[in-house]
Amino acid sequence: MSTTNKIALVTGGSRGLGRNMAESLAADGHDVIITYVSQKEEADKVVAALEAAGRKAAAMRLDVGDTKAFDGFITELKGVLDSKFGAERFDFLINNAGIGGTIPFATATEEDFDRFNNVHYKGVYFLTQKLLPLINDGGRIVNLSSGTTRFVNPGYSMYASMKGAVETLTKYWAKEFGARQITVNIVAPGPVETDFNNAFIRSNPEVKARLGSVTALGRVGVAEDIGPVVAFLCSEGGRWISGQRIEASGGINL
Repeated sequence: MSTTNKIALVTGGSRGLGRNMAESLAADGHDVIITYVSQKEEADKVVAALEAAGRKAAAMRLDVGDTKAFDGFITELKGVLDSKFGAERFDFLINNAGIGGTIPFATATEEDFDRFNNVHYKGVYFLTQKLLPLINDGGRIVNLSSGTTRFVNPGYSMYASMKGAVETLTKYWAKEFGARQITVNIVAPGPVETDFNNAFIRSNPEVKARLGSVTALGRVGVAEDIGPVVAFLCSEGGRWISGQRIEASGGINL
């Protein structure tokens, strides 16, 4: 497959890691569709920046935790692909959208559980099922996990266990989609300084310093450390990687 003029769909692409993934994919010559829930203004800024760089881009509203909205999103996506990109299908699906929250096990509620499950597991599962017929053969799917599936941070039992489920799902998809030459991998960032989880790392210098001190490269991550990893998995050079968990954490807790 060529390394240019493919179309990527990045969920949660209006800011943070998702924005850098969109920018990194565009820098590799790809056109990009991003989704957002409430940050329309930010999403429009991303589109404008990508278009200024010479790529085609679009932003669409999607709540990945609302499976009932998926059919309507698919219909809208088909229209955007046709009108904006002159295409019937796209090539790369990046399941990035997520929510954060430090929730101690003892105080977790069923409502918390359902909200996290709908976004991080059920939504990923069924959105991908709906999108699969629109992904070109030879395409790529990249899911997002977390370093906390390997090492433990108290308060992340709900988030990390659902990310662990997606890690298992990734291997099943790699096997099931292999006949179509679609690779499926999952990227697991370590601590990254963004506004995720109410900018927890950025807002807590002591936590940031502690996490950096247990990382081989001596700092926490930034968004620009993660986007290029996703872009690589969508490149010609990543064509022989499938079913893998790739931790991008600077070597934390080795």
